[in-house]
Amino acid sequence: MIYPVMFLLGGIFGWVRAAKRGGQTADKLQYGFIFGIIFSIAALFIAILASKLGLV
Repeated sequence: MIYPVMFLLGGIFGWVRAAKRGGQTADKLQYGFIFGIIFSIAALFIAILASKLGLV
């Protein structure tokens, strides 16, 4: 459940970042998608780390 949420947060973060730089719609979509993937992968690693440390 955390991964879609992190993808959405990353997408919003990327969209806003591209908008601040004056990007076109395609730039905003690309930034949103890439940041969504990055945030999802980060959440995956955090979940694995928490599992290995016995926090979950």
